[in-house]
Amino acid sequence: MESLDIKQMVSMIKVIAEEKNLPEDVVFEIIEAAIAAAWRRDNGEKDQNVRAELNVNSGEADVYVMHTVVEDDVAYNPANEIPLKDAKAIKKTAKVDDVLEEKHKVATIGRVAAQTAKQVVIHRLKEAEKEIMLAAYADKVGQVVNGTILRVEPRVVQVDLGRATGIMPQSEQIPGEYYSVGARTRVFIKEIDREGLKGPQLILSRGAPEFVEYLFRQEVPEIENDTVEIKSIAREAGFRTKIAVISNVPGVDPVGTFVGGRGVRVQAVMNEIGDREKIDIVTWSDNPSEFIREALSPAEIAKVEIGKDSEAKVFVTEDQQSIAIGRSGQNVRLAGRLTGYKLDIELVKKSVSKPRKNVEDSLLSAIEEVESNEETEKPAKK
Repeated sequence: MESLDIKQMVSMIKVIAEEKNLPEDVVFEIIEAAIAAAWRRDNGEKDQNVRAELNVNSGEADVYVMHTVVEDDVAYNPANEIPLKDAKAIKKTAKVDDVLEEKHKVATIGRVAAQTAKQVVIHRLKEAEKEIMLAAYADKVGQVVNGTILRVEPRVVQVDLGRATGIMPQSEQIPGEYYSVGARTRVFIKEIDREGLKGPQLILSRGAPEFVEYLFRQEVPEIENDTVEIKSIAREAGFRTKIAVISNVPGVDPVGTFVGGRGVRVQAVMNEIGDREKIDIVTWSDNPSEFIREALSPAEIAKVEIGKDSEAKVFVTEDQQSIAIGRSGQNVRLAGRLTGYKLDIELVKKSVSKPRKNVEDSLLSAIEEVESNEETEKPAKK
């Protein structure tokens, strides 16, 4: 058996904290978790709920095995539950759902348990380091940053951001875009995922609508002073993006402002996301009918009927139907996302009308009618 030197472990806490750039209380909790795991490996059961406490002043370590009090005569798990009658034998005031702690002194630790403690420390330190690094990027969520592609896998790309590594899942990539190890790239920091199987992850994106929106904000300075603004955006990365914009200053063309002179602004965005992705910039309107007409451009719309529950019927002529729908329904699908309406494309019904007579035909008919009347009114010859 190996002796457990608490004071030596406390001195290690300070060293580890300095080396890993972690707070001492975080390292302290990691060491306590390692002691609890080691004690459970030597003396307890796998499913037991165990916590440890280090006493720096006395140089001792204690572990506490926790049991939840359950009703008598019901099935219970002996590893972490205790019947009420047994609990009352330990503590008279015990009641159901209370948690009783059984205290044990830790004096020595076995070789195998020491290995377990070491693994816990290494694993938890990595997690703590990762958490600290991710915390440094918490205020950068929603921004675009530069990174270097670290690793390319079939369904995910790892990107080195400097102080942390993020992942770009396949769903956040631009279809058809090539990623090579060592290449520089710009990525949108979408979120910090703390529910993943591999611990907290920094989720990056180049396929998100917000990525295009951010790029336009860098190219259109008029957004900063509220001269123009982006009202909504819908995107299918690698194929098409629709953006609804509005001017807050009379006389300013919002679409022209975003396009830029000779298209330099929109071209700068396309240079980043790829020329294969088309960008439609339309004027936003608080009139749903007008907005839907704009969103479905370049199709020409005959009529829009706004229904209930954010539904709308859009009537088009036969030659405009395929344009309104778009390839594989892309145009109408993006327009629906942009406007927030479920759009139903229908053909305009052709009305059947009688052919109109021209002026000459009408005049001739009138003359013939007069002559006919005159013939009828002539007196018969004797």
